[in-house]
Amino acid sequence: MPSLYRMRLMELHIFVRFHARAGAESEAEAALGEVVPLSRAEPGCLSIQAFRSTGDPRLYYIHSIWRDEAAFDLHATLPHTVRFLARMDAAIDEPREVTRARIVNTQ
Repeated sequence: MPSLYRMRLMELHIFVRFHARAGAESEAEAALGEVVPLSRAEPGCLSIQAFRSTGDPRLYYIHSIWRDEAAFDLHATLPHTVRFLARMDAAIDEPREVTRARIVNTQ
């Protein structure tokens, strides 16, 4: 059985940045409020949180942790995710930025 640390190194972290159009903040927050609990319930989702910038109230982030690439790839195809991205794309004024990352092995 792999160690907990080795399993953590396999986890996939997703960072997504969204910048809402002026006046679309409530739509962005509503979309986040819908997708986060549904995503959190997926078996491959280890954690998901949404954030709003303290410096720019139109800037939002999602940080999620997935068991592996396959779990995130499945998530990306689910109806609630597709619906969320369509809603957010209509509410943003800059292209969304998505980064896939893994924990750096510092041991």
